Amino acid sequence: MANPEEEEGEEEKYESFLSRVRRTVYVDELTPHASKSVVESAFSQFGTVKEVIFLPNYLGPKELPTGVLIEMESEQKAKAVIETVSQPVRASAARPAMFSDRPKKPGRRIQFRWVDPSDDEFDKAQRVKRLVRKHTAEAAFMIKKQLEEAEELAKQQSETVTTHHKKFEMIDKLTYDGVAQELAGRYNMKCGPPHR
Repeated sequence: MANPEEEEGEEEKYESFLSRVRRTVYVDELTPHASKSVVESAFSQFGTVKEVIFLPNYLGPKELPTGVLIEMESEQKAKAVIETVSQPVRASAARPAMFSDRPKKPGRRIQFRWVDPSDDEFDKAQRVKRLVRKHTAEAAFMIKKQLEEAEELAKQQSETVTTHHKKFEMIDKLTYDGVAQELAGRYNMKCGPPHR
């Protein structure tokens, strides 16, 4: 049995952890291409971002996070993020269970047991196992579709940027060469001086 000094130290440690949880925001519905620097710059508009922790994906590809924990400098800043951010990502208050480095809750005891195949609970455990496999397959399919859509969107955006760049280069060249002024004179339109 733990002595009172150890229990008091555990309680202080856990209370400090809970304070950290209250300053932290959980964000999901991230693009698979989100990086730490992108998240930090996006959320720094609400205040100082102390830490960014990507949550591992236990049901799909390991390199694709399921969400991110963003620790802000204060509880008020975290609340501002939760109240403000809605689309395309979702922000909510973090919960202690989301942290892999959470300390043991003082006075909590964890008990477990193996379920024997002859036990009444074994059938329930098997159903849960099948359900988890089904959800894993569905999640993998959705992630694959999300990646395909993100890749298609990136391709479209790249094509759009290239097209706009070519248009602006052509306009700049016409203005610089004086062709725009000649056409303006021919059609009796006003045109600014050529850029030289």
